[in-house]
Amino acid sequence: MQITVLGMGLMGRPMARTLLSKGFAVVGWNRSVLDAERVKGIPRVGSLEEAARAEVLLLMLSDSGAVNAVLEQLEPYLQPGQTVLDMGSSDPEHSKRHAQRLKSKNIGWVDAPVSGGPEGASSATLAIMAGGDPSDYERVKPILQALGRPTYVGEAGAGHTVKVINQLMVGLYIEAVAEAIALAERQGIDPRKIQEALQGGFADSKVLQIHGSRMIERKFVPGARVRTQLKDLRLAQGLAKKAGLELPHLESALGFYAELEAAGEGDLDHSALFKRLL
Repeated sequence: MQITVLGMGLMGRPMARTLLSKGFAVVGWNRSVLDAERVKGIPRVGSLEEAARAEVLLLMLSDSGAVNAVLEQLEPYLQPGQTVLDMGSSDPEHSKRHAQRLKSKNIGWVDAPVSGGPEGASSATLAIMAGGDPSDYERVKPILQALGRPTYVGEAGAGHTVKVINQLMVGLYIEAVAEAIALAERQGIDPRKIQEALQGGFADSKVLQIHGSRMIERKFVPGARVRTQLKDLRLAQGLAKKAGLELPHLESALGFYAELEAAGEGDLDHSALFKRLL
């Protein structure tokens, strides 16, 4: 199966390498020129016309705006029978519109965003939530299984809806861990002992163990960026408003991330929320 990965960022690169290691024919494309060392080992194409020759166009782009812009330029080259697989985090309503438009051209659409970060992409352990026509999902399922654990969650847009919910939970987990570590430090307790003592208990989590360490070490090299988390929380806020829900903890976490971005720290890892508590 021939795949073009469009978007050679923090997630696109390890995803492309994982697919190559599992025998897929993969090429990469990026909107901007990247340092050759970053994309070492990934065959690349220089134009969207070349990118469009694959059976599956795997989008790993930053947001709905990027997806809309790339699709607008890509679509004239697409042919019936191809499938667009959007694995980034985007607005579910945009996904529904893309799916409907592409279906009229006999082109498949699956929105299958992921959770697990670059580490999960490299180790093929991503949690994948997929939405789209069942036949389109079955067509790309081997790709998804090569990257992690896919779950079919419904029609087009459902994958992105579940990802927004995932990001809501991640943002709140990060805020909870940040508050716990800040309190531990102020009480004179080594926060690494918190991580150790809580292992296996109800309060344990990957956020506590992975992001907690970043907070303790004050090292916020991005696995997922503040600006991306903020974008996703704003999508969650929009969904909540449409549903008539008030989610006070969402508003709290969103405020912290907005403050970080306003302070020029939008490219830090999203665990940098901890900085707003110091």
